[in-house]
Amino acid sequence: MAMRLNDDTDSNGEMHEINVTPFIDVMLVLLIIFMVAAPLATVDVRVNLPASTSSPEPRPEKPVYLSIKDDNQLYVGNDKVTDATLIEAITALSAGKKDTTIFFQADKAVNYETLMGVMDKLRHAGYLKIGLMGMETAVK
Repeated sequence: MAMRLNDDTDSNGEMHEINVTPFIDVMLVLLIIFMVAAPLATVDVRVNLPASTSSPEPRPEKPVYLSIKDDNQLYVGNDKVTDATLIEAITALSAGKKDTTIFFQADKAVNYETLMGVMDKLRHAGYLKIGLMGMETAVK
């Protein structure tokens, strides 16, 4: 709170000081919200991705991640799924929208047959937008 210390006879004068305390309070609350929300927006499935030199594309609001680890285990987001429940899990996350882009990442050790089998299941289920993910490297 601001306080006038000089003894002017004019008591109706305006104060020209800005009170920044509410602004700081709002910024601290937003900082806490973002600190809590940021870890919830990531995928924790670790795979050893191949590298790419292409420029990254913008990320959608609610991406659907499909991962294959080196032991051929399938994950949708952070949840482990089987071949039988793969399409159910993707349909639940995409709310049944077939035009949703599925971000597909596979470990380097996964063989091509397994990779194409999963992509074929997605195609038969109607998911035609598949984004293959890789690690970024510097252009040489």
